[in-house]
Order: sequence, then structure tokens, then C-alpha cells
Amino acid sequence: MNEDKLHIMRHSLAHITAAAVQRIWPDAKFGVGPVIDNGFYYDIDLGEKKISEANFAKIEKAIRGIIEYGDDFTKIEMPIDEAIAWAKDNNQPYKEELLNDLKRSGTTIAKDISVDELGLSTDAQSVIENVTFYKNGNFMDLCRGPHIANTKEVGVFKLMRIAGAYWRGKETNPQMQRLYGVAFETQVEMDAYLERLEQAKLRDHRKLGKELDIYTTSQLVGSGLPMFTPRGTVLREVLSGYSNQIRIGYGFEKVWTPNITKTDLYEKSGHWAKFGDELFLVASQETDDKMALKPMNCPHHSQIYASRPRSYRDLPVRYLETTTVYRDEKTGELGGLDRVRAITQDDSHVFCQPEQVEQEISNLMATANELYSTMAMKLRVRLSYRDDSDGYLGDISLWESAQAQLKAAVIANKLDYFEQEGEAAFYGPKIDFMATDAIGREHQVATVQLDFVQPSRFELQYTDNEGNAQTPVMIHCAVLGSIERFLSVFIEHTGGWFPFWTAPEQVRILTINDTISDYVDEVKNIFNKIVLMKPIKYNELRFTVDDRNESLGKKIREATSWKIPVQIIVGPKDKEAREVSVRTQTDEIKVKLDDLAAYIQNL
Repeated sequence: MNEDKLHIMRHSLAHITAAAVQRIWPDAKFGVGPVIDNGFYYDIDLGEKKISEANFAKIEKAIRGIIEYGDDFTKIEMPIDEAIAWAKDNNQPYKEELLNDLKRSGTTIAKDISVDELGLSTDAQSVIENVTFYKNGNFMDLCRGPHIANTKEVGVFKLMRIAGAYWRGKETNPQMQRLYGVAFETQVEMDAYLERLEQAKLRDHRKLGKELDIYTTSQLVGSGLPMFTPRGTVLREVLSGYSNQIRIGYGFEKVWTPNITKTDLYEKSGHWAKFGDELFLVASQETDDKMALKPMNCPHHSQIYASRPRSYRDLPVRYLETTTVYRDEKTGELGGLDRVRAITQDDSHVFCQPEQVEQEISNLMATANELYSTMAMKLRVRLSYRDDSDGYLGDISLWESAQAQLKAAVIANKLDYFEQEGEAAFYGPKIDFMATDAIGREHQVATVQLDFVQPSRFELQYTDNEGNAQTPVMIHCAVLGSIERFLSVFIEHTGGWFPFWTAPEQVRILTINDTISDYVDEVKNIFNKIVLMKPIKYNELRFTVDDRNESLGKKIREATSWKIPVQIIVGPKDKEAREVSVRTQTDEIKVKLDDLAAYIQNL
């Protein structure tokens, strides 16, 4: 089944689910029910009644009854005033609100709720005269469609969970119950998906983050402000160090900028108008300056560029800064490391001439490819373009030129790509790198963004070879992106069995008894002299010794539970043979002491 047909099937199942809920609870009030990845949801208001997972079997039985009966989906067009009267007569206040908004505001309301549930007679009109409904059996719903012809045409489905959701995403609105379901064409596909979900539970970074002592949170510190333990800090620094190493190899230089700034900077850059309500504001007791915690680095880097005259001979100028920025994310959206308020970015900015853009983008794409191939994560890219809305800065011709250059660079680098409108940054189009993890999920990670807007707003210049003032092009790039979010992906991708070079504790020496301490010292001396080179250069080996008076079996179990990639077992027989026993996740071998350093360096 192609994606369009699958989308229609899932959309139809959302309606069938709402119809089943209405059969069980006739006074149910409905919000919207869009298609999402792998399925659908429907927002429902049952007043004081609460849907729980205990109700799922009853709802699924009603859904199957509707499917088996075989109702046709019938499209009905209705004048908007008649539709409003229908919503009022049927006690559907949320539909009534949407219809009244449509009548007042036209198609603009579609962007407000971001779903396919509006029954518009045309996408072009600003004044709505007619809307469409779809009817299956006794259930009728405001909807643009399309739908399958008959309820019997849907595939397999399963209700998954129930969650709270504010109507239209606003905390001041009523809270509804969001009923989620998944749907596939065949049971085989459903079973594979459910197996991936089980794997995802085992790999959940919140669970593993606690078990492996990577990060912690505190209500006294605040929501969305994770703190990293010694083990987690090693992981962060190794990954960010690798990103820095690759970028430095492409000519980037480190800079540093402060964590607070005057809001004037963001007003000039355009960020204040777009993201002003997401900034943490800071009050000064000494001046009247309006300050904010830094939410991004690009305006600061533009000021470093502007600090002295630039010639075409100086370009490209390449800055990197791995630093934490702060954004006042909504509390309901915070969770684990996925969405946080303290966001550490491995940020990069290039200032270059227009004719240098393609090479600089190619360098940044090579950087991302190198890093993610080392992580064993397959990449494809999304070319994120502007849409027709008015939320973007800059002349449309510059956008068209920028989008064409990005596409040309992606094609030249022979990358698997797809295009999507409406996903651009407000100042320019971008290349979003999508990485596939070990269980087949895709995550947006690195990004490369082309910016013709901020250099003009900040009046950045360089002198060309004829002595004329020109405006540079600015390129934004983050390879890991948010390190916190990347760690949530990386922990789940590896299941906590981190590659040897990233593991917080790479080797643990396990002693069989206390009679071989001198031989353990020999092993430690070898490890203290090892310098690892792959892939991070000049990296010291991270190892510990477990010489407790405990059984070897207990020591092995504990080292395995910590997912330590290499365990070195040392006993009297090993001392006598001048060797050690090496246990990894997949192997157990003997290694001569004289060969141990080379063995470790080749991991």
C-alpha cells in the first residue's frame, strides 16, 4: 500500500474510532482526529468520565463492529451557517468553534490547528461559503477527506494509549482526552511495529539514563534542566570533542560568547519577533538594559565577524562554539533529554562569498556523514523549504536562489533526499539530516541552514577584489544538533552498549582473588600508557579495577549490567601464563600481556 492510501486508511480509522466512542458514550464531544506517524489520534471530551486502558477492549470491539458491518463513507457538502447550526444542535462545541473561526478568518484557521480535519470547499478562498462532512453509519464529522469507500477496507488497528491534551494546544483551553491508535495494512506489519515498540521500551533513554547513571533531574533545579553525572559528562565531552575535531579539520576556529545578552541583539536579528515568548528574561540591578539568556549563537557570531574589516581574502570565516543556550519551552512538552530548557549545541557558522557556498555546504555535509557513519547511523536528508505563509524574512528571490543552491549541493554529494515545504528556518532554507537508529526509527539530527537575511540585518560586509563593499552569505550548521537530544537518540540507538570509544567506562579489570595485585599493577601500567587514536586522537583509556572480595560471577554480572564493553579478568593462572582473559559483548578470548596494548588500541 502506498503512503497516500495508508494515510487515507488511517484517517478513516480515526473517524471510525470516534464513531465507536460515540456509540459507547453518546454525549461525547469531539475535537480533531488527524493522522500521525503509524496511526492516528482523536481528541475527545467526555466531561467527568475518563477513558482508561481498561476501556480499550470495549472500544476496539465497537470499532470492529463498525468495520464488519460495512458502512459507506459519504461526502456531504453544507453551507457554513447550516454546518454551525448542525454543530450546535448536536452539542459539538469544538466543531462549532472551528466553524465559527472558519467563517470569520477563512482558511487561515487551518494553520492554527495544523490538521486535515477542516471541511473546506476550496484551499484558495479567504471567505468560506461551504464545508464538507463525511458520514459513516450514524456518525457524521466535519472533514476535508478523502476517505476509503467503505469501512471494510481498513487494515488492522490497535488502540495504544490515552493522554491529556489542551484543546488547540493552549493551556487556557479545556483539557481533552487524546485517544491514540496505530494502523497497518497487514498483521505482519502490525506485529513488526509492536516488536519495535517493545525494543523501544527496553532502550528508553530515561530508563537507561538512570540505570547507567548518565544524568539526573531535580525539582529543586527545575523541569527541563538535566544534570549530568561523571559518567554522563564523559559521554557528552567525548561526543562534542569528536564533533569539534572533525570541524577543526575543515578550518573551523573556536570562539566563545557570553550566556546573556541585551534583547536589542535579537530584535535586530529578527529572533525577538519570532521567538520572543520563548526567551528567559534577565533583569539587571545596575542598568535599565533588557537582557535575556542566550537562546542561540548566530547573532553573537555575527558580531565577532563585524568586529573588524573583512576582505574577500579573509573569506570564508568559520566559527565553532559548543555551548549551552536556554529556551523557555512549555512544561507540558518537557521530558527526558528529548526536550529540555538548557540546550547544548555544537554550533558552527560560516561567512563566505556567494561563489563559496557550494564548497562550504559540501564540507559540512561531509562532516555530518563522517560523524554519523562512525555512529553506524544511516543518513538521508530533508530539504526544508519555506511555504507561502508570511512567517519568513527576506526577499522571495533570495529564498528561491538559496533553495536551488542547497538542492544542487545535495545532488552533487549524491545524498538520498526528499523535499518538504514549511520546515525552513525563518531566515533561510535548510538541509535537515535524518538518521535511522538500530530499530528503524528516523530522527532529525544535524542541520545546515543557508541565511541571506541576518548578514543584511546586521549590515555585515567584506571588500571584494575591486574594492567594493559586499554582503557575505551566512551558513549555520549543528552536527550533533542539541547534544541532549542527540544523547537521547544515541542511548536508544545503542541500547546503552556504547561503542568502545564513547563508553564512559571502557574497561573494567576484574580480579579472581587478592593474590595477584602485583600482576594487576602491570596491567594498569599498560593501560595508563595507552593513547587511543580512533576516532578521537590523543584520548586516554578510561578504566577501573574491581578487586573487591566478591565472587568473579558477581563482578561479571555487575560489569555487564553497567554495559562496560571490555572486561579484563585476571587470576593466578593468567599471571603464570602472562596473559589476561578478555570478555566483550560478543566474545571471550585470551590475550598475551605483551599484545594487550595493541589489542585495546585496535578496538
